[in-house]
Amino acid sequence: MFVKICGITTEDDALLAVALGADAIGFVFAPSRRQVSTQTARDIARRLPSEILTVGVFRDERPERVAEIVNTAGLKGAQLHGREPLSEVRYVRQRVPMVIQAFAAGDDAIAAAGNGPADVILLDSPDPGSGRVFDWSVAEGAPSGVRLLLAGGLNPDNVAAAVRRVRPWGVDVSTGVESGPGRKDPRKLRHFIEEANSADRDLREEDPAPTPGKERPFDWEDYL
Repeated sequence: MFVKICGITTEDDALLAVALGADAIGFVFAPSRRQVSTQTARDIARRLPSEILTVGVFRDERPERVAEIVNTAGLKGAQLHGREPLSEVRYVRQRVPMVIQAFAAGDDAIAAAGNGPADVILLDSPDPGSGRVFDWSVAEGAPSGVRLLLAGGLNPDNVAAAVRRVRPWGVDVSTGVESGPGRKDPRKLRHFIEEANSADRDLREEDPAPTPGKERPFDWEDYL
């Protein structure tokens, strides 16, 4: 199970998440209480193991600016959380190693996402960052054969149920593992990652055949 911890604001939280088994770290550049500067993200990213996927999170930012920030900060990917048209997603993807494109639950546009330039499709609640859970049944509208990253109100108490219901390629969490805005709780982090991986192992034991788009491990360098 691919696990991304988003909304990282400090080096200590980033290193803790990685030590507990996170595969990816997200830095928010969109207006938010978790927003960080390019320099802060760069300083933290340089301290992380090379195999960790570092991602800059943006919302309706100019594509030129997205590419500039990701490359200046030395990050490995961009997550687009707005209403970016296909042309802008493609522009960013041509200039950064990989792209995660986010869609709100219930958005009809997700049905065609599999034909777009994004490497990973993220399904979030209609109000990203709110910590609110959406109806997981809407994930059934996601195209098959894509790497589906599930977000939106996940926490240590519900992530296992979400994994079993949706069977995503990965999960993404921010608010659900915090002690306060931008500050991660060590116990919640550990519990979340353990629960996500445990549920994934259970599913693999029940059905060992891999589902297209959900193969592991993920190596971001394959996208260079």
